[in-house]
Amino acid sequence: MKFYQSKLLNNFAKLTHLFTCKESGNLAFHVQDNPKNVLKNHKTLAKKLNYNYKTLVHMKQIHSNTVKRVDENDNFYNPPACDAVITNKKNTPLLVMVADCSPLLFYDPKQNVIAAAHAGRAGAFENIVQNVIESFVSGFSSDIKDLHVTVGPAICQKCYEINEQIYQEAKEKKVSYAVDKKGKKFYLDIRAILQEQFLTAGVLAKHIEISDICNRCNSNIFYSYRHNHNTGRYGGVIML
Repeated sequence: MKFYQSKLLNNFAKLTHLFTCKESGNLAFHVQDNPKNVLKNHKTLAKKLNYNYKTLVHMKQIHSNTVKRVDENDNFYNPPACDAVITNKKNTPLLVMVADCSPLLFYDPKQNVIAAAHAGRAGAFENIVQNVIESFVSGFSSDIKDLHVTVGPAICQKCYEINEQIYQEAKEKKVSYAVDKKGKKFYLDIRAILQEQFLTAGVLAKHIEISDICNRCNSNIFYSYRHNHNTGRYGGVIML
């Protein structure tokens, strides 16, 4: 199984994490794949990372800025409807699935808390980053300066063309700095928005890692919805 890891998060020996790719197999049940194949991919991933697949908490991602604290009701067969999950429970892997959007993994090594978040255009425009960070602070007494965050492979600006309506929305949300106008075309840089939101929230620059790998430019390695609407999902996994 091929996968990618964060150099930043690799500094923590007690933390398990990775980003999957096409070779790892599709992880989503909602993309017209055979459920048996999807389950097999999850079991393979669980074996690779040494956890019981039934304990994995993934999400019914709804393109929101909603953060869910993991409780006893959340598991592989009962995923919460949200776009970020956070926990301090050990042996409880968290999964975010993407196919152009940005997979975010958070870690507070002092309070031993993790989170996984899904940041597409909606999540970035609605600042899901701020909500996740507030969940660390209010729910687990984290100091923002202790937070480490990595953003996995996701669509790059040159591959993310948007229409003028979305550009107007970007101006309303005060993130138009992330839009490149070329004639009558507009291109959105989600990475730039996330970087600014991390820094504005108080995360230290040295604790931020953003992958420069574009999944659409590398659609032979990663799933990309913009490259092919009928596609699977790769993901970011993190576990204490």
